[in-house]
Amino acid sequence: MATPEFVLSLREKIGTAPLWLAGVTAVVVRGDEVLLVRRADTGAWTPVTGIVDPGEHPSDAAVRETLEEADLRVTAERLASIGVTREVVYANGDRAQYLDHTFVMSYVSGEPSPADGENTEARWFALDDLPPMDDDMLGRLDAALSDERAARFGTPTR
Repeated sequence: MATPEFVLSLREKIGTAPLWLAGVTAVVVRGDEVLLVRRADTGAWTPVTGIVDPGEHPSDAAVRETLEEADLRVTAERLASIGVTREVVYANGDRAQYLDHTFVMSYVSGEPSPADGENTEARWFALDDLPPMDDDMLGRLDAALSDERAARFGTPTR
């Protein structure tokens, strides 16, 4: 599902006004590879991202989003960073900004595929052969792939 029901319900009340939402980024690691998906809306390669449902723990959301978007079973290993995204303006005019929780995820099983229509591709990339990505996504990957034990706290790249 591209837009959660609770967001659609809010949009009925507030139109395209900015929404502040909790989001997740799931950086799935398997050996020397990382899972990336190609977004259907922008064509950009990114880790799996999604919105946390009301009452849902962010790490559970990262597990759920990875299954929904890439058809992989994973477990959350650690919180790598917390950051605030820039405001996003979608094609329909909806505006949102996210408190992003980036998690390192361990691969359990499955073959990557664009399972729910939000992405056109899902595949493993060698860590030394990543496709071009924007600075924000590279920062999330860097935090997840570091050996740091503590989460990073960051601000959006301008």
